[in-house]
Amino acid sequence: MKKVAFIGTGNMGGALIRAACRAVGPEQVVITDPAAEKAAALCAELGCLAVPSNAEAVQAAKYVFLCVKPQIMPGMVKALSPALGEDNVLITIAAGLKMADILADLGKTVPMLRIMPNTCAAIGQGMIALTAMPGVDECHWQAVEEILSCAGRVERLEEAKIDAFTALAGSGPAYVDLFIEALADGAVMAGLTRQQALTYAAQTVMGSAAMILQSGKHPGVLKDEVCSPAGSTIAGVAVLEQHSFRYASMEAVMAAYRKNIDLGKR
Repeated sequence: MKKVAFIGTGNMGGALIRAACRAVGPEQVVITDPAAEKAAALCAELGCLAVPSNAEAVQAAKYVFLCVKPQIMPGMVKALSPALGEDNVLITIAAGLKMADILADLGKTVPMLRIMPNTCAAIGQGMIALTAMPGVDECHWQAVEEILSCAGRVERLEEAKIDAFTALAGSGPAYVDLFIEALADGAVMAGLTRQQALTYAAQTVMGSAAMILQSGKHPGVLKDEVCSPAGSTIAGVAVLEQHSFRYASMEAVMAAYRKNIDLGKR
């Protein structure tokens, strides 16, 4: 039996598959997807094994990651139930869906964990929340952490906070990408080439994030350190404040949070 299987090879599933291949070796990874050509392309790239059905994936590995959209999860797990054995451990990445509801659809009790990654896991820079049903053995927590060890930062978190985490870290790359694009557009207006503007904007955001994590300083303090009296930076900050930049960012997270709650309603 191989260590890990992935059902679904979309953007998030593909990111986790790449990370798992780095962490435990491609020979320990099995994948499957209704789009067989997509799974085959990943296998050709990474060296893992593709199988033609979900049932075969479950039977081939111990830890099974369910990387499918929330809307199709109930039907998928019902069909998967007969193939599950006592050695299987399930890990869901579906936004909004509680583990207890997935187990109810499954119709049997198996160890289940839940993760919420983001797409930055594809390059080992993800922010990933990990939670589990009560009673799940510590060895399963540690095994999933090992599988995700090359995906980025993994934090254990109670399930009640996963929807809020998803609204921030799961959706957050889209907000940051939009901000970087906007910064670059402004720099193009000021005379830089498109490539220069994108490179400088992305590096600036990456460096600013690293300063927060490494220094431990509040972002407001770091912002103040850049803003000289009557300088150009504070002039730019004033324009962002005028257009409710911070409030719009807060509302974006809250809108995503409310949507995650809606996804989990039965």
